[in-house]
Amino acid sequence: MPINFFNSEEKAAINDSIHKAEKQTSGEIRLHVENQCAYDVLDRAADVFAQLGMHKTELKNGVLFYLSIKDRKFAILGDAGINTKVPAGFWDSVKELVLEHFKTGAYAKGLCAGIEKAGSKLSEHFPYSNNDINELSNEISFNKN
Repeated sequence: MPINFFNSEEKAAINDSIHKAEKQTSGEIRLHVENQCAYDVLDRAADVFAQLGMHKTELKNGVLFYLSIKDRKFAILGDAGINTKVPAGFWDSVKELVLEHFKTGAYAKGLCAGIEKAGSKLSEHFPYSNNDINELSNEISFNKN
């Protein structure tokens, strides 16, 4: 079951990385984990993006980290607002950073590194302001499939 994939310390580290990243930016970062991805990973990530309401952020600056455990599929999906700002290949570079950690079984460490890199880039284009509203939950979402 995906909810047990990370131990409590790993979950806390990931949530802390999301919180720290979002303290630098008005952007919204989410992690979704499930067991299986029955079709193309980017298509599934897009479905989850919509299910989580990530397309509803005011500045269209949400970023989803999607992980399918059993199928060993991983994707990062940014909304239109951020995708028009980041350089070509940026999400691939974040994905490569995360996957380097995954190769050694350090899933939480990889996700934290990727989240922090995404947050840093988001801060360049969508800086944090004192009146920023956290539009989406920072908690990891799990699908029990």
